[in-house]
Amino acid sequence: MFPCSYRTCCIPMALHRVSESKREQFRRYLEKNNVLDSLTNVLVALCQDEDKPHDALHFVRQRLDMSRVASPESQTLSLELMELQRKHQHLLEENKDLRNRLLQYELAPEDSRG
Repeated sequence: MFPCSYRTCCIPMALHRVSESKREQFRRYLEKNNVLDSLTNVLVALCQDEDKPHDALHFVRQRLDMSRVASPESQTLSLELMELQRKHQHLLEENKDLRNRLLQYELAPEDSRG
């Protein structure tokens, strides 16, 4: 007959097939809802971060919260961020120029100031 008893061999195999089917359905569900992509992106960001955070779970939670931002709101915030970064860079350059001008004024001889 069978090399093993039906009870010890065939029943666990049947349960394994059902379990595999449910796993596959669950995997497709996660893919459909972009869960796997989101988790992958967060983990890649954590891996590439030079300064690893002390609390990796907090990092993951924070990044996942950021990914929930609605698309139009996200675009608006991205545009605002770019504009603020541009203004910041302009102010840094202006500050550097003004410091150089002030330094030249302070180093000028007394009699040339008038």
